[in-house]
Amino acid sequence: MSWVEAIVLGLVQGLTEFLPISSSAHLRVVGEVFGWGDPGAAFTAITQIGTEAAVLLYFRRDIGRIIAAWVRSLGNRSRYSDPDARMGWLIIVGTVPIVVLGLLFQDDIETTFRSLWIVATALILFSLILFWADRVGSKKRELTQLTVGHGIAFGFAQAMALIPGVSRSGGTITMGLFLGYSRAAAARYSFLLAVPAVLGSGFFQAYEALTGDVAGETVAWGPTVLATVLAFGVGLTVIAWLLRYLDRGSFTPFVVYRVLLGGLLLVLLGTGVLTAG
Repeated sequence: MSWVEAIVLGLVQGLTEFLPISSSAHLRVVGEVFGWGDPGAAFTAITQIGTEAAVLLYFRRDIGRIIAAWVRSLGNRSRYSDPDARMGWLIIVGTVPIVVLGLLFQDDIETTFRSLWIVATALILFSLILFWADRVGSKKRELTQLTVGHGIAFGFAQAMALIPGVSRSGGTITMGLFLGYSRAAAARYSFLLAVPAVLGSGFFQAYEALTGDVAGETVAWGPTVLATVLAFGVGLTVIAWLLRYLDRGSFTPFVVYRVLLGGLLLVLLGTGVLTAG
């Protein structure tokens, strides 16, 4: 991987990670369009460490409070009712599905699921589901009303993002809307829920890359670190913008964009301009 590729892909990762448009799909598509090929699941996962670092910084007070309350609840059952302690437990519960499914389907995630036919289909299909959820959801619930059942449902929705084109934030936000949560609440929980899963995946892929046990392209560490740093800076800006936008805006622009991108990909694949990989 060249330094130019790293700069472009790092910017793409930062711009798309928190928007419901699938960062992994964009990295896959941009690499193919520019003739660089698939940057690989390892590169994608490692650069996501940068965007999750942006979440840690932006939500540092919330995360610090949640961790402290969760630790206190370990030795005192009466503290389970504390909203922050409860949030900590629900994030753990919601992380289980993606960990289990990620391990079970690791080989497919790194190979089969990265076909551009699958990416294009997922972009279109899940955009329509998001549009439906945004129309029918009551948007009345806030995170203080989060239940264990809802936490598990959010977790399975997040696990769908193992398929490029679904979108981690898009999947969890969609589930939140179906469950009646406000747009901002669904997005906020989406960001918090992603932290352990994304950091775990990123560091796991980094370990495998260091030991040489990684599918696809070998990780070029210099460019990958640069891309990760760029993803952090851009991602921090995008988080702040999106949460402000969701106070008044809908997901329709993202839905339209996903359908157009997915449709364009299908045309390019069908005409042989792009290969599925």
